[in-house]
Amino acid sequence: MPSVLGIDLGGTKLAIARYTSGTWQKQDERILPTAGKTFPVIVKEMLTLIKEFRTGDTKAIGVGVPGLIERDSGKVRAIPNIPEGNGFPLLTTLKNATKLPVFIENDSACFALAEALQGAGKGQSVVVGITMGTGVGGGIVVDGKIFRGNHGCSAEFGHMLLKPGESPASGGTGRGEVEEYLSGTALRHRCPAAKRPEETLEGPTCAHLHETVIREIAWMCTSLTHCIDPGVIIFGGSAGRALKPHLSEIEKELKRWMLPKSPLPTLTIGTLDHAGTLGAALLAG
Repeated sequence: MPSVLGIDLGGTKLAIARYTSGTWQKQDERILPTAGKTFPVIVKEMLTLIKEFRTGDTKAIGVGVPGLIERDSGKVRAIPNIPEGNGFPLLTTLKNATKLPVFIENDSACFALAEALQGAGKGQSVVVGITMGTGVGGGIVVDGKIFRGNHGCSAEFGHMLLKPGESPASGGTGRGEVEEYLSGTALRHRCPAAKRPEETLEGPTCAHLHETVIREIAWMCTSLTHCIDPGVIIFGGSAGRALKPHLSEIEKELKRWMLPKSPLPTLTIGTLDHAGTLGAALLAG
């Protein structure tokens, strides 16, 4: 069977994997650090990896990128945490260099797609994925397909307003958006003594934050549930995975804020350790 390359590009690492199309069995994988590198440098390294990983039966490439992508041109419209990425013609660059079909999508949407088709959301018609790491990203999958919205900018959950006009720590934008409160970066700023995301929710280090963070996550889920009505909300990313022991607390708080008798989604943690590359490969599958 032919193979597909899946690439997961992030602010701290670049992962590439080769999958068997159809069975989606991972054949090989490589991870490189990206911290401190510019976007053009990362793309150059990506092309080197593609050359190493592609085989004679490789039919396509899928790429997950942490930012907004212009649907028609495949240019990077905006990308956080990686310099010199805005406006980069990623699709054209990769297609010209590889002579293969290339598919590009937001990395959190790739996470949601992989979990919807192969992971914790399998069997659900409407799946919401939330990644809580350097930032807060999201993806919506409806009947096995990514919902992109009219302009391709849907599911930017990190930019939903949580407390309009407020910031929880110095250096915030003052918009009061979800990312300022619930990303792994934001949680570290809110409790600098924490060494791991888990400490913001348990133990004495950040005790003053425990109930507050649970409530804020429930607020985010309340808005998403009333808007999208998902069957399941799946958390990923370092801060998202730290929620695992606290899902029942979040569900209890969610019930408090939902309208009475409203159906609730299942809250769960992503089950795939390679959702980023798999989701990217599934774009091209």
